[in-house]
Amino acid sequence: METYTIGQLAARTDVSVETIRYYERTGLLDQPPRPTAGYRRYPEDARRRLAFIRKAKPLGFTLSEIDELLALSTGSEAACGRVEETATRSIRRIEERMRALSQMQRALGKLVAECRTGERNGDCPIIQALEEAEDK
Repeated sequence: METYTIGQLAARTDVSVETIRYYERTGLLDQPPRPTAGYRRYPEDARRRLAFIRKAKPLGFTLSEIDELLALSTGSEAACGRVEETATRSIRRIEERMRALSQMQRALGKLVAECRTGERNGDCPIIQALEEAEDK
């Protein structure tokens, strides 16, 4: 069975050593025991888990959800239903972020349009809006 030092594991999975250590601290990845003389050796399973995490993160899953998905990776029908629920929650969260980003885009677009009209009354409308928001 192939094993890896933390540096080799990081290079093989394109994940930084610090990220691997963070995943260990949060419990997403088991930390192998340190031999009395030598470096910790990570098993192939660690490489597979890191690959799973790397694929799940861009899909919008939180680390907590990724942990749940890893625990559900048994392949049973019941597990598949729970995985679907987790994915549906992630979709809802992404949709909410998209709505929020769209609102931000519209608000900023209005401010940029005010800049372009030339009716500034001396001050930049964007700076004015940001200063006003600070007072509230």
